[in-house]
Amino acid sequence: MFRFLRRRDAEAPGNAEAAEVDVHAQAAERFWQRWDDLLPEIASALGDSVPQRIESLVAEALAEVHPNLTFAIEHGEKAVYALVVSGQADPELRPYTDAWMAAAPQGDTLWEYHDSVPPVPDPTGVTVNLRGEKYPLADVRVVAQVDEAEGLVDVAVYHPGFSGLEENARRALTFLPLDATLGERLAADRLGRVETAELEPEGAIGLLELRELVRELDRTAAAPPES
Repeated sequence: MFRFLRRRDAEAPGNAEAAEVDVHAQAAERFWQRWDDLLPEIASALGDSVPQRIESLVAEALAEVHPNLTFAIEHGEKAVYALVVSGQADPELRPYTDAWMAAAPQGDTLWEYHDSVPPVPDPTGVTVNLRGEKYPLADVRVVAQVDEAEGLVDVAVYHPGFSGLEENARRALTFLPLDATLGERLAADRLGRVETAELEPEGAIGLLELRELVRELDRTAAAPPES
């Protein structure tokens, strides 16, 4: 049995008016100027393992770009630290995160920057803790149906631990593997209908296979049409 959860079918906004783009760009530039000013204090707080000391300062600077944006300072994939800013898949916030990323400095060995939550390198090695129990994402199985015309993939997600979870926790265990596998931006752009499967469906694939399928669809959809 499948339980319908949601469809991520809100489209990203089209090209903004020039004046609006300027506003986004100016707000982003102000953030990065403030970030540069804060870097010594940020480095000191991270060096002391007290990131809470600078969280409010970064939050205040980011709120000037848009108050609904969130951020996290994490271990980087290639750098020591990563500053991750997220619009939480809200298409209305996309122009703000786009402008923020466009104005970002070049990453280096110390810092890298992401305008959405990136995928986990290997989601099958992740274990999620919910309600005091552990749920390995390696046990997740997914049925994926590609709609090439729409450029979307509808998915039904199964985990053997679903049967012991109440609805909110089951919902969390449905979406966490998808976001960990695809990252926030790709999941928002390419996932259509998302369902939870109470029994393991036939023809299911693993998370890494799903990642390759969705990335291939994204490459195809983004390619310019042949003349």
